[in-house]
Amino acid sequence: MANKSPGRLLVVDDNKVNRLLLGRSLEQQGHTVEMVENGRQALEMMHTKPFDLVLLDIEMPEMDGYQVLDKVSVDLRLRDIPIIITSALEELSSVVKCIEMGAEDYLTKPVNPVLLKARIGASLEKKRLRDQQRELIRKFATSEVATDLETSGFSLGGKFVEATVMFSDIRSFTTIVESQTPAETIELLNTYYTLMFEAISDQGGVVNQMVGDGLMAIFGAPLPQADHCERAVKASLDMIEMIQLLNVDRLAQGKAEIRIGIGIASGQVIAGYTGTMRRATYTCVGDTVNLAARMESHTKVVGKPILIDGATRNALSSAINVGEEGPFQLKGKTVEVQVFSVPVSQKN
Repeated sequence: MANKSPGRLLVVDDNKVNRLLLGRSLEQQGHTVEMVENGRQALEMMHTKPFDLVLLDIEMPEMDGYQVLDKVSVDLRLRDIPIIITSALEELSSVVKCIEMGAEDYLTKPVNPVLLKARIGASLEKKRLRDQQRELIRKFATSEVATDLETSGFSLGGKFVEATVMFSDIRSFTTIVESQTPAETIELLNTYYTLMFEAISDQGGVVNQMVGDGLMAIFGAPLPQADHCERAVKASLDMIEMIQLLNVDRLAQGKAEIRIGIGIASGQVIAGYTGTMRRATYTCVGDTVNLAARMESHTKVVGKPILIDGATRNALSSAINVGEEGPFQLKGKTVEVQVFSVPVSQKN
């Protein structure tokens, strides 16, 4: 009877008879099976083809099973593939060593076929659950945050990093909401966030906060970016361009145009996961964050859609045109802040 949940399996054994017999048995259960005769070939195969499970011998030429486990444990692309040891070595020390190195299970030869089938089924199910978990993380977090979780793991707290922070919201959103149905408002927000996420993620930014019609994004964390200032400004120009294109469609449908304001500031922030062990989010805090929020609010005062601070301005290349708006006393700031605008007509 075929396995209800077949997988793609790799059999690694230097004994040709063992390899062929085990491979045939697994194929009869419905699995897709590849076979190699040593650890070096196994690693090469694992890097070129996707596998759900590896059945690994210990004593082999060129590279033994211990060496394979050691290599796999530090390889982000391979470490989630379950490995079941099938070995003639019965010493407890060998069993303990393999489990400590990350093996899913350890079965001694000759392997009981019923037990092996059960172990394979359980391991494949755990692999599928891990894959589903990874997909959920990538659905509810950006790819950058997902990568950070996979490489560093989750822990509450933060660290000092140099980054650029962006705030953006829709102008006169309350008035727009009053003139349309709730369904139309939800549709507008979904469209707005789709476009803004695309512009921000294209430049490597991370949208970490959405409140009503407003959003906050970070450039330079969790993954470092040497040019995070320029990326943030380029993203803001793309955001404005997308809104302009969206307005063409809205006017054609007899709907009001929308406008957005964007504030950007750069400097040192504390970035990390905040909340509780049950519910947390990746965010950053610090004076740079507050300044970016004030910049966004100040766009209403100066009538310019994109405002940046001096630190961002100083890090930009000559390819981006910038206008000087002058020093302003922003709310919550004890000293005047030099404010610059970014003309939206330029191509980036």
